This record gives sequence, C-alpha cells and structure tokens, in this order.
Amino acid sequence: MNQHLQQQDGYGQLATDLLAKAKRGGATEADIIIADGETFSVQVRLGAVDRLTKAREKHLGLRVFVGKRSASTSTSDFSADSLGRLVTETCTLAKAVVEDQVSGLPAADQMAGEKPDLDLYDSTRLNTEQQIELAKRVEAAAMSMDERVTNSEGGDFDSSSVRVVLGNSHGFLGEYPSSSFAMSVSPVATDPETGAMQRDSWYSVQRKFSKLDSPEEVGLEAARRTVRKLGAKKVATQRVPVIFDSETAGSLMGNLCSAVSGYSLYKGASFLAGQLEKPLAPEYVTVYDDGRVVGGLGSRPFDGEGLPTRKTTVVERGVLKSYLLDTYSGRKLGLPSTGNASRSVGENPSVGPTNFFLVPGTKTAQDIIKTVKQGLYVTDLIGFGINMVTGDYSRGAAGFWIEGGELAYPVEEITIAGNLKEMFAGIEMIGSDLVFRGRIASPTVKIAEMMVAGD
Repeated sequence: MNQHLQQQDGYGQLATDLLAKAKRGGATEADIIIADGETFSVQVRLGAVDRLTKAREKHLGLRVFVGKRSASTSTSDFSADSLGRLVTETCTLAKAVVEDQVSGLPAADQMAGEKPDLDLYDSTRLNTEQQIELAKRVEAAAMSMDERVTNSEGGDFDSSSVRVVLGNSHGFLGEYPSSSFAMSVSPVATDPETGAMQRDSWYSVQRKFSKLDSPEEVGLEAARRTVRKLGAKKVATQRVPVIFDSETAGSLMGNLCSAVSGYSLYKGASFLAGQLEKPLAPEYVTVYDDGRVVGGLGSRPFDGEGLPTRKTTVVERGVLKSYLLDTYSGRKLGLPSTGNASRSVGENPSVGPTNFFLVPGTKTAQDIIKTVKQGLYVTDLIGFGINMVTGDYSRGAAGFWIEGGELAYPVEEITIAGNLKEMFAGIEMIGSDLVFRGRIASPTVKIAEMMVAGD
C-alpha cells in the first residue's frame, strides 16, 4: 500500500510541477489529468479463447488557458524531456487559437473540498486463468440451458482498474481509484422446426468482484432471453400501449439525458431547450443524477474539472427542474455547473451523467403487463431514429405481443414511433425493478400509447 501511495504522491508532485511550468510559459490558468490503469479482456467462443487483451497504460492530459484562448494536449511519455516539451507546445498552441469569451477554469472557491469515500475500488486481482475460466463458465451455462441453444457469439470477462489524479492552477489536487468487473454472453438459438435463428445476450457489471452475478446466473438468463424469441412473428400496424422492459427503458432515460445535456441545449439541438420548471411527465415521475451513490458505476468524488459531484434532481414530480452542465455549457446558458464535467485524457471536458435514473415505483413488471389488454412489451431496440431537436422517435423493435394481460408470443421486425415529449407525458406506470448495469438505468415503464408498425 505504501508503495502505491508513494507512486500517487509522485503524480501529485508531477502535476504541481507541470502546472508551475505552464504558468512560467505564459499560461494564466491550467489543469492536468493523469490516468494510470490496467485493463484485461477475454472472449471465449465455444469453449476456446477467441480474443485476449491485457494492457497497463498511463496517460497525462494538459489544458492550458492564455487569457480566453486555450489548448489541450496529451501524452503517454512521462520522461522529463517529453513533458517539458508538452508544456511548451501546449502554451504555444493556446496563444495561437481564437479567443472564446466563456472559456476558463471554474472559480477557485467552487473546487471540491471534502473527499468522500464512495467505495469505488476493489483490490481483488484475478489472474489470467481465473478470468478465462469465468468466461468459459458463463458461456457453458448458456449453452447447457436448452438444446435449442446451438451456438454462441462468445462469453466475455473484462476487468479494469484506474487511478485518476486531477490538479489545476487554483491549487486543487484530487485523486481517486476505481475498478470494474463485467461478464457477458451472447448465445444463439435455433428453431428445430423452421431453422430460424435468434440471438440475445445478458451481462453483469459491478465495481466489486464479489457483487457480480455468478457466471451460471448470467448464462442461464442469456439463454432464457434467447430461447423465448424463437417463433417470432410480425404484427399489424396499430396504436397500442407499449411497455419498455428495464433494459429498453434505460435507453429512454439515455434519450432524456442527452436532451438535458448543456451542449445540446446551447446549440439549440434539444427539444427541452427553455423547458425548465415546465411539466414533462406525470407527477409520479422523478429522475435523479446522483454522483454520490456508494459503489455506483458513475460515482466519483469530483468531476472532470475538480468540482464536487452531487445529487441533482432532473425531474421532480413530473416537472423539469435541472439540466446537466459543466462549467463551459453552464456559462453559455447563464447557469452554474451541476458537477457533470466528464473528461477523457487530452480532451476538453464535456457533459456526462453520473448515475442517472428514473425513481422506481411499486409494481412488478408482471403487474404492469397485466394492465394491458392488447399491446407491446419491448425487449430490444434497433437503430437510432431519434430527432433530438423535435423529439420525434422511431426505432426498430422486438419483444412480445400482449393479449389479455399475458405475454402471448414473440414479435420482431416492427417499428415503434412517437415523440419523446408525448412519450414522457404518457408514462402510465413505473416498475419496481431498478438495477444499475451502467451509468443510466430505469425500471420497467408503461407508455399509454404509441404507433406500432408491422405488416
């Protein structure tokens, strides 16, 4: 542990030294981000290793402001000569670009002070053989569930860990470690009568290895989801209630997240521009973006600019209450940052969600299905036919036809269409089944009516 801390102390000192050098080179403000991590990824197909990658990488990104001009650069060469040249070249670049009146670091008094422990890091280290074995087990479980599962597009296991260090010329210096473990499998099933094939997949993602679903649980769920698609039909074009399962409802939350992103808003590319404090959905709809969820896949103690993360109420009892902003987009809109600056090394910050979710209701997915006499239960969405300026929505879909409150048969090759404003306004029921498998999550959602286009 001491060696690890000394290494991080070295990065802190390195950031401090380079920021000072940038100041001497003419920078009025600057910030530095350092990411040092390792990744492992293995894919097994039909019991044999198909792909294996393992990497240890470190990167440093520097952003320099000279008045209202700025430039960003990055390197993976940490030698003194290379870093010295990087600072000089970045300062030279910054002096050459055009001015942007809203550019600059956040104010010094806005920087994160407290450093909460959000339990984002797991020191578990699995060797190569263990990770290959997990990928084999998840695929074997999927293949063994049903004789109609005849092939596999692969079982995967991925693990990563990274330490992020961020410093700026206001004197802010922060760092945190994080890790993730993920397992997935994509089986293929064949209809013995027609020879028609279907594929699906399932996965589990966690910060902590011990919290991952077992390979057997993931494999069996993937196989169940695949086999249930066999015998899929088309349906006639009609307007009916549509239920999005928790996975596809998560993509609706992703659409909402894009629409409330500061960059979409100031560019006039969002149907929610100018809609703060206006009704968006029924009063039982509340949406949060919470960067402080302990162990959350999108959690972190500070954002990509050093501002504290927080819990932001995006939609409260149906009313749009907040956009998601970093400093730049906030200044463009005349609003403060919400601590949502997201950043890759060497890139300027942009807006990204932390843990963005629709607050769950009390009904199970089964309860919600029972309320529909005739309609569609969506389990897959295909394509990206969404106009974020108008909210017009049209996507390929697959799932199950509902008859008399029961899933009657699988359906495919259909299109669902509507408008996101109307869809959010038409949310009738919200499920209790909220599970995070990424930064954006939702329980099951029932929408009053959409156009389903088939034959």
